[in-house]
Amino acid sequence: MSLLQKIESDMKDALKSGDKVRSGTLKMLKSDMMYEKAKTGKDITDEQALDVIKRAAKRRKESIREFEAAGRTDLVDVETGELKIIEEYLPEQLGPEEIEKVVVSILSEAGEVSQKDFGRIMGMAARELKGKADGALIKEILQRKMDGK
Repeated sequence: MSLLQKIESDMKDALKSGDKVRSGTLKMLKSDMMYEKAKTGKDITDEQALDVIKRAAKRRKESIREFEAAGRTDLVDVETGELKIIEEYLPEQLGPEEIEKVVVSILSEAGEVSQKDFGRIMGMAARELKGKADGALIKEILQRKMDGK
């Protein structure tokens, strides 16, 4: 079963059970995937579906930060609920310790590095951790390691 089919199936279940938040969130994901399909003109692959889900999660995280800054706890709760539903469809993310191990390994392979090498090293880390870790967290850990080196 593809990721899109799983979302469609879960959406039907949510509609039957009357879970409006879940069904609305899954409808939005399906809509985003259909838009991606229309853009490419081909059926959407699981990798493309995963990219759509990651973008949706990222949008929710940004909204949560903005709403927290504005003191809108009601909207923070809504976005947090949607984010939890979206994250069910993402692969399990590595924790900071595991990310740090990979970053340290990449830095040791790269040898002597300076701030000028940040982009190159970040690219290597992003490729190594694609789908397993949040890019912002990778960047933060890499920056900390390069500053401390």
